[in-house]
Amino acid sequence: MSQPWLKKKVNALELYTIDLIYGRRAGVGAAIYGAFLQVLSWLFNGIAQARLWLYRHRILHDQPLGCLVVVVGNLTVGGTGKTPVVEKFARALRDRGRRVAILSRGYKSKAPPLWKKWWWELTHTEPPPPRIVSDGHEVLLDSEQAGDEPYMLAKNLPGVIVLVDKNRVKAGEYAIKEFGCDTLVLDDGFQYLPLKGSLNLLLVDKTNPFGNGHLLPRGILREPIKHLKRASYVFLTKSNGQRDPELEALITAHNPAADIIECAHRPQYLRRFGVAEGAPGAREELAFLKGRRVFAFSGIATPESFEKFLRDYGALLVGRERFLDHYRFDQEDLAELFAMAQRERAACLVTTEKDAVRIAANLPCPLPLYHLRLEIEILRGAADFDEAVGRICFPQKGSRAGF
Repeated sequence: MSQPWLKKKVNALELYTIDLIYGRRAGVGAAIYGAFLQVLSWLFNGIAQARLWLYRHRILHDQPLGCLVVVVGNLTVGGTGKTPVVEKFARALRDRGRRVAILSRGYKSKAPPLWKKWWWELTHTEPPPPRIVSDGHEVLLDSEQAGDEPYMLAKNLPGVIVLVDKNRVKAGEYAIKEFGCDTLVLDDGFQYLPLKGSLNLLLVDKTNPFGNGHLLPRGILREPIKHLKRASYVFLTKSNGQRDPELEALITAHNPAADIIECAHRPQYLRRFGVAEGAPGAREELAFLKGRRVFAFSGIATPESFEKFLRDYGALLVGRERFLDHYRFDQEDLAELFAMAQRERAACLVTTEKDAVRIAANLPCPLPLYHLRLEIEILRGAADFDEAVGRICFPQKGSRAGF
């Protein structure tokens, strides 16, 4: 059995499971598979509830690190647009004089070779240090070693430390000791209970808040909806500017004290792959898309929103390919994408920024390849956002961000 064949079969099963979760599959086979996933979901729910109970009753202990810890996370898997919010928050903190470190587990990053781990254990008594993606001055790891989001954050946030380690207590201690950090931003950390957060920012995708209401693997929830009560602030992401009283009432019912901040992800420009920043043609305004034949591809949790952005700015989508979230493209994948785009007489290919970091820098491009740069825009609750940053920079006694 060849590895490429196995990889395609595994990808096909994962895509089928995702389609089932989002209600895109029907029939007897889908019903049987859904029932099997539901049983697993009940088990997952029991484990999630038990774990939280153990921490709440101090049988398992979280660990304060003596500095401010901002937790950014979701109740669901993927698709809430978390990275731009982490970037905006870390930039605001940095600009107000905080020494900031972002702590990430480095999801789907390439682990160090086994022999390095063994050698470290043989020659050291303490555990290995976290991987340094950025020391605040330069980016030290690529996206494969760091993971997509940590690498993107490191590239876009000079002056901010970015560390990767599954043990984020250890990473936080390292950031404080080695870099003098006074503020830690815990990326995708709502379910990471060993490190005590000062402020919990919970992101909810307004276009699909809680999926089908089921926990993994039958749905997209990591923990029950009632755990909204653990949030200090709730960010409603991917908003179109229209209020959703029903969703807001649900949030308030579970957490009356949480401030709700509504935001949108706004396209900024197109960045051309393989062209140095500042060089002619490195960036194109969004008007470049109008009437242009575009082939889109992405490996993200919610490709529909990315493709809608392109259509909204006038692109003629002559083809599209969707891959699993965090899919790492190889040369064969990209050659096939370029060939498909040429067959459809596309003028260019466009992907997401997160996907672009997973493409080898020396890729030969027979057609122009761009990624779409997005940034977060606060639509409602901007004062609350400023207040949140202010509480972290200048915590008052008794405030939620104090310690």
